[in-house]
Amino acid sequence: MIGAVSTPSRWSQGGARDGRRYAERFEELAAAGSDVHGEAALCASQVPPGSRVLDAGCGTGRVAIRLAELGYDCVGVDSDASMLAEARRASTGVTWLLRDLAAIGDIEEFGGRFDLVVAAGNVIPLLAPGSEPVVVAGLAGCLRQGGLLVSGFGLDAAHLPLGEAPFGLSSYDDWCDAAGLLLENRYATWAADPYADGPYAVTLHRRTHVPSVGL
Repeated sequence: MIGAVSTPSRWSQGGARDGRRYAERFEELAAAGSDVHGEAALCASQVPPGSRVLDAGCGTGRVAIRLAELGYDCVGVDSDASMLAEARRASTGVTWLLRDLAAIGDIEEFGGRFDLVVAAGNVIPLLAPGSEPVVVAGLAGCLRQGGLLVSGFGLDAAHLPLGEAPFGLSSYDDWCDAAGLLLENRYATWAADPYADGPYAVTLHRRTHVPSVGL
């Protein structure tokens, strides 16, 4: 998970994370028969194999690795070195970068723009307080015209590792709108179940305009 440069992220404020243990948790779920690839499946339903995908706040790389296995050209970015070490151990088929989402910088570092950016695993609520609009704008800037930003996060304490949700969907939609992203779909789950004001939301925003200069 990624936080702002000057202010600790909500993720980092929760204490140090052990990347190996985090990865093992999903390995155990998979071994027990759970589907741990819902995020990747939804992303794959939106863009064809061969598309460029940025996994923003990639953690141990579960989503990007699965998409790479399905034939996507993936880059994973995270600021947690322990998580990223696991991602690098698990796959050499993805480009892994230790970066802060609030300071992405020149997209040419990533080889150009992406067809899809995914921010799964409560990435947006776990950003540093106040950095959310900057991060959303930066992720929008990584997209080609017509590209998709796909995010999934909880909206209450039961679906977040926090005492309460730091913002609501209206705020998130406002940040996306300011970044040139148009709301296209919203689901209650990564399985694309219809959304009806529930405690978790998966949202798809499409980039409608890419400026000729800057981002």
